[in-house]
Amino acid sequence: MNVTLIVVLVVLAVIILSMISIYNSLIRGRNSVEEAFSTMDVYLKKRFDLIPNLVETVKGYASHEKDTLERVIAARNSIASAANTSEKIEGETALSGALRQIFALSESYPDLKANQNFMDLSSQLKAVEEDIANARKYYNAVVKRYNNNVMMFPSNLIAGMFHFEKAPMFELDDASERKNVKVSF
Repeated sequence: MNVTLIVVLVVLAVIILSMISIYNSLIRGRNSVEEAFSTMDVYLKKRFDLIPNLVETVKGYASHEKDTLERVIAARNSIASAANTSEKIEGETALSGALRQIFALSESYPDLKANQNFMDLSSQLKAVEEDIANARKYYNAVVKRYNNNVMMFPSNLIAGMFHFEKAPMFELDDASERKNVKVSF
């Protein structure tokens, strides 16, 4: 009887320790996702802060391009009012598309393209976009690792018990990101 009791206790201890280990792994993963998004959010905020200056500079040269400028402002405002990570990611995707249209406009306005303020803002924005791309890669890698833990057996059992949810990837929007911007006058 003592041997059976010891075996049951050992098996129970192994199960409990495994559950604790899996739970801690899920917590580490969720914290890594939050940290990766916070890192990316710093670069997104830098871009967010550059946009009003860029819009004002473009406004002086391309005042009849009101629709494009309004799309940039609307996308920027949607990010400011985002309630969660998914909404923020959607807003950032829309903003990226709108910014591409502004830079496409600059090709049609030689005076704007030659403007020192526009050139400075463009180079700052280009550097920030590179930082965002790198942060996006890191964020998506961390999310993939975390989502695998949330979805794979046996950690999915613990994730379900403690309400761990899949984290959203920061993906390109097929419709706006992968096609060329058409500018016509």
